[in-house]
Amino acid sequence: MSAAAGAGGERLNRFLARRGVASRRAADELIAAGRVNVNGNPAAVGARVDIDADVVSLDGEPLRAILPAAVTLVLNKPVGVITTMNDPQGRPTVRELVAAIPGLVPVGRLDADSRGLLLLTNDGELAHRVAHPRHGLHKTYRVTPAAPLTDGQVAAMIAGVVLDDGPAAAVEVRAVPRSAMVDVVMAQGRKRVVRRLVSAVGNEVVDLCRTAVGPIHLDGLEEGGSRVLDDAEVDALRAATPALTGTNR
Repeated sequence: MSAAAGAGGERLNRFLARRGVASRRAADELIAAGRVNVNGNPAAVGARVDIDADVVSLDGEPLRAILPAAVTLVLNKPVGVITTMNDPQGRPTVRELVAAIPGLVPVGRLDADSRGLLLLTNDGELAHRVAHPRHGLHKTYRVTPAAPLTDGQVAAMIAGVVLDDGPAAAVEVRAVPRSAMVDVVMAQGRKRVVRRLVSAVGNEVVDLCRTAVGPIHLDGLEEGGSRVLDDAEVDALRAATPALTGTNR
């Protein structure tokens, strides 16, 4: 690593995130696993780099110093598609449904047996802001329960329950007119949290479709289809997730 990088420079996990490699947390995991080199030497978690002098590589492949043009997509993910760009087991992935854009990665996850809105971006800073739990960005899920939710079950979902990984609660549960479906609004993004919350109150989820992430909505996007967010939508997403300060992650 150059002397300039040691004196200042950009934090390595941020360098990786801004190039769409991974979130800052995941970037630290890549660094700790020895997959990131700086000037041919294994990097350390917390390292800084000089983007004008240092050569950063991931798994032996150099990363561009110049940021790619920022692009953020919304995808209507079908059931059965894995929220990853590569799957060692050969299952269908979201990569097959979107344009080949350098550095594009999913923001957060949507389970294989769930469908609906998924954001993908090569803007690492935006991905970090959207995914960071501090913001509690609201996500809306249209849920079809095995049986109509009772008033007691709805009340219990909002009051909150204790799951095996901690407390969970819905921000809001709204009935969908003329149906047994409900819209469940969550500020938490843990694995399968909506399904586990419904199960904890004595019901089960038959179908789950995420319809909104913060200010971004599906708005009739066909299943399997994607589109690029316009500047106003990206600005709205940034406004809903202000830049984090006082943190290195």
